[in-house]
Amino acid sequence: MGDDVEQRKFTREDRHRFRQKVQDCLDALATMLAEQTFEVGQPQIGMEIELNLVDDAMAPAMANATVLDAIADPDYQTELGQFNIEINVAPQPLRGASIEDLERNLRTSLNSADERARSSGSRLAMIGMLPTLTEKHFEHRWLSANPRYDLLNQQIFAARGEDIELDILGVRLPGADSAENLSAITDTILPEAACTSVQLHLQVAPEEFASHWNAAQALAGVQVALAANSPFLAGRALWHETRIPLFEQATDTRPKELVNQGVRPRVWFGERWITSIFDLFEENSRYFPALLPVCSDEDPLAALAEGVTPNLSELRMHNGTVYRWNRPIYDRSSGGHHIRLENRVLPAGPSIVDTLADAAFYYGTVRSLADADRPLWSQMSFDAAEENLHSAARSGFDSRLYWPEVGSVSPQELVLRRLLPMADAGLASYGVDVTVREKYLGIIEGRCLARRSGSVWQREAVVARERAGEDRESALAGMLGDYITLMNEGEPVHTWPF
Repeated sequence: MGDDVEQRKFTREDRHRFRQKVQDCLDALATMLAEQTFEVGQPQIGMEIELNLVDDAMAPAMANATVLDAIADPDYQTELGQFNIEINVAPQPLRGASIEDLERNLRTSLNSADERARSSGSRLAMIGMLPTLTEKHFEHRWLSANPRYDLLNQQIFAARGEDIELDILGVRLPGADSAENLSAITDTILPEAACTSVQLHLQVAPEEFASHWNAAQALAGVQVALAANSPFLAGRALWHETRIPLFEQATDTRPKELVNQGVRPRVWFGERWITSIFDLFEENSRYFPALLPVCSDEDPLAALAEGVTPNLSELRMHNGTVYRWNRPIYDRSSGGHHIRLENRVLPAGPSIVDTLADAAFYYGTVRSLADADRPLWSQMSFDAAEENLHSAARSGFDSRLYWPEVGSVSPQELVLRRLLPMADAGLASYGVDVTVREKYLGIIEGRCLARRSGSVWQREAVVARERAGEDRESALAGMLGDYITLMNEGEPVHTWPF
């Protein structure tokens, strides 16, 4: 969805032509995969970090256009809501001290962006879900100005035919009389903008994609338990990683009747292990109607016949509107073309070093799982992997996850006893320096031993403020102010004080 789309209405002819163009793209992709024409060099990693904007009172600042003008850096772009922006990190090899270099560069870039944002009256918050967001912030007027967002909003509601229901069962915080639940009706997709994430990219060879995707799917629940950072929305204490259910509900094109029929959701974990990247692109075209059927003039098969790398524009557009938690990416660069795996389960924050620790754990563990002699996914049902994701999102470190040869286990025990050595071995196989491995995986170890993620810190900080006599609104704003201070100090979240 990075491409600009002009505001327009779509005809039945547009949709018919788009469907055929997607099929042409699939045929071209199948040819390229068979002929092995993809770039395969040393592993490349990239990253996108979504950020929130707040004012001095810690309320959402509807100012992304002003802030982006002040930042004046093409690496920063708009996102769905006017209180969101995104930074795109250029791809780089995964070796040596590259993760540490990335941390320094990110810190420099975000410090500069925050300083410029402050000059326009806003501050940057790197957090999975802005705790001061309320239902009034989901009104249509707060969509970003880019026409593609309004067009996507229109198409989702046209497909659904009715308003979106948000229904998330929350928790009872210490001292509270009952659990806090969210039940709301929205006529925009702006609740999706509350879900601010880190997206990790890994360029892989096509023949290795299936093993890496399967490994990432199996690991998703563990990632979320370790990194949960989204416990509050609209004044309520909900899941440790509320992004997961909110994103699933906020972009659901299905009315209840289609849900009851088992029609697949657009925010999708998937339904099976795969044997080829082609499986995912083919499923997307087979199961999901087009939301933005914008056709290019390119004939991808003719381009191939002429020795030109095709854009596959229709396939990429359609792929961008099917929100898999681990998504396949086809892209062109420097005249060639490559395949990437995009991991989308992580929330933003809490600190830059936490973000890089989560990335190091993911890249290392996925590499070890993908290279294992006996694939993990041959010992584990796909449904178990999906249940792990939702269990971890609900309960964080208190969840129970299924893992082969272990059975039901806490996330921290699984990580400390099994996965950290795998992550270290995987990073070593990439050529990552031992001191770098020890630094970032040591943060994951410390987080497990302390049982403190960003969401745990947020909940405990709010409870402490409420016990001191603050109401929920003041407690959330005060907590967020402390969070931003500590975020900028840069220490890992498991060491943060209240």
